[in-house]
Amino acid sequence: MTPPKLEIPSGEFKASYLSLLEEIRQRGEPFIPFPLKYPAEDFPALLARLEACAQGSEIAAGFVAHQTYWLVDDAGQVLGASNLRLGLTPALRREGGHIGYGIRPSARRRGHATLILRETLVKAKERGIHRALITCHKGNLGSAKAILKNGGVLESEELMPGHTDLMQWYWIPN
Repeated sequence: MTPPKLEIPSGEFKASYLSLLEEIRQRGEPFIPFPLKYPAEDFPALLARLEACAQGSEIAAGFVAHQTYWLVDDAGQVLGASNLRLGLTPALRREGGHIGYGIRPSARRRGHATLILRETLVKAKERGIHRALITCHKGNLGSAKAILKNGGVLESEELMPGHTDLMQWYWIPN
């Protein structure tokens, strides 16, 4: 069995991607990274939107160009998603950073978060990002472990307005 790999979103993985969304929805969890919130009923339109975002077009005010990847196993199951932001706005410096990622609930605790972050860091380096900011809530122990396993260095933590958990800021030399 080969390790899962990052893929550019494509119609090949439609059924699995939709099941990932449904699994998150049934658990009542937030859709992280944020492109998981994009409507998926018209799948070709979703793929076109993701491609446009990667090219820097159709970007909402306050956003930056961003590339979405799916972590896919050798059976074609979408295990998670990552989003590489190609720049930082003041808002992304406070919450979001360069990379956001999430793993399908049923695929957690298997090292997939560490892998998706590591592989997305490779993509970041290819795009000229040599020091990546990653943020997470202190209570998200799985994410914090993945960040630390990828060389993350905790810069600071703070209680953000409207949150009940400390926000942490990590930098990963890339």
